[in-house]
Amino acid sequence: MGDIVLINPRFEVSYWGLEHAMPFLGIKAVLPVANLPLLAALTPSRHSVTLVDENVEAIDFERCAQADIVGLTGMNVQRRRMKEILHELKRRGVFTVVGGPWATVREDDLADLADVIFIGEAEETWPRFLAEWGDGCHQTRYEQAGRTDMATVPVPRLDLLRMKDYAFGSVQFSRGCPFECEFCDIIVTFGRRPRIKTSAQILAELDAIVAAGKDFTFIVDDNLIGNKKAIKLLLRDVVAWQEKRGYPLMFATEASIDLAEDAELMQLMVDANISNVFVGIETPNEESLRETKKLQNLRARGGTMLEKVHRIQETGMEVWCGIIVGFDNDGPSIFAAQSRFVRDARIVHAMVNMLVAIPRTPLYTRLASEGRLDLSDDADRWGSFGTNVIPRRISREALRAGYVKLMQDLYTPDAYFGRLDELYLVARLQLGQARTRYLRRHPLRRFKLNTRLLAEAAAIFVSLMRGVPDPALRREYRRRLMRAAWRRREPEIIQNYALKCAMHFHAHRIVQEMLSQPQLSTKAAA
Repeated sequence: MGDIVLINPRFEVSYWGLEHAMPFLGIKAVLPVANLPLLAALTPSRHSVTLVDENVEAIDFERCAQADIVGLTGMNVQRRRMKEILHELKRRGVFTVVGGPWATVREDDLADLADVIFIGEAEETWPRFLAEWGDGCHQTRYEQAGRTDMATVPVPRLDLLRMKDYAFGSVQFSRGCPFECEFCDIIVTFGRRPRIKTSAQILAELDAIVAAGKDFTFIVDDNLIGNKKAIKLLLRDVVAWQEKRGYPLMFATEASIDLAEDAELMQLMVDANISNVFVGIETPNEESLRETKKLQNLRARGGTMLEKVHRIQETGMEVWCGIIVGFDNDGPSIFAAQSRFVRDARIVHAMVNMLVAIPRTPLYTRLASEGRLDLSDDADRWGSFGTNVIPRRISREALRAGYVKLMQDLYTPDAYFGRLDELYLVARLQLGQARTRYLRRHPLRRFKLNTRLLAEAAAIFVSLMRGVPDPALRREYRRRLMRAAWRRREPEIIQNYALKCAMHFHAHRIVQEMLSQPQLSTKAAA
């Protein structure tokens, strides 16, 4: 029997981290990472497992020193904290194992700090390691030979997490993406052939999320619609589950823009109560899309990218997006072009990144061969400019300055709430259509939900009025929320606007911090 502690390091402040909004929402983190409770589920019952998410609780290093095994995982945005934790554990003589996305793409950055390293997926290698460790003959490096059969993945141990501290739940339907975007490390870790869980697995996980007290869940697939035929079958079962249980969950997810080309798939997502979808727009510059092999964004079928975004919105889902500046074909005009696209697309939440070359991606290989990678601080901060890429058509100084100015322009109150009002008050986006139809047949449940939504909106509003130090911002939030409540009196819209105010404050604070820094860190680029 082994005493095992598994750790997820804290993230730096980031766009989706919502750190500056958390005091208004009564949470400590946005959502739990999927790998900790999954590793716990893969651990034989003879072992004891403790999960520590540093984003909601501090690491007790004295407790770690007493454990037989301490495991650490993390993504590239957690790499600095991963090394800090590993150094401290090594100083204390703790037996440590490390894995996850960053270990997979930069094995050499962590190998000397841990006793055992895992590369790639670990559904097979983690149980094998535990068996070999128990026999005293474990290896120092494990790499799974094939891709995980997702039909064999157990239900994650959510009972070992402090679920009350998270805003949302998380669930994974599939792994893998069929596309070949040059900058993306997803196909390095999970491959290009989408692999999907069975309906029985997914529904069991949804039951566990509801039992944990969550009513909003992020489907963390990097591209939910990688296998459209298979995902349609699964979504039909999710729709039936929602209808049977009274629509207890609302979802957000990620999908490629070709979602807009399939009306049946969009409607199934809406019927399953998916209200938000993150799309990798990347850039309106068609030459840059060709350069990075984001060819799915160039397909003429279904219209332009702008028309496709509007079609998704018109079906009943809000579109979030990621955009990137710094491609080889980007000149000084790219920043204004990105701003115009986000405005015209009515995308409220746009995550802006400078192009970064992640190790083992095709982009990293190409730029390394061209001598266009800044490797001076690659394993830590990716250079003082916030990226390890040396751009072709603009200077690094111009890229950094343009990036900061783009963030500033997108998140002025007028720009942000202008997009929000265009989407909800002018275009009148209708979220949760299937749930609304259900609740019309169940008035008591409708009354309870509306009461809860209005109470949540009121609590967020009061917290904002007490906690936002800038009186001009407080006035802006009051004005926007009151206007929305007057124009659209549905409780879900009022609650949504209150949440959007808190999310704006987070983006506003990030921009202010960026403007105060003489040199840009990677803080806002994740």
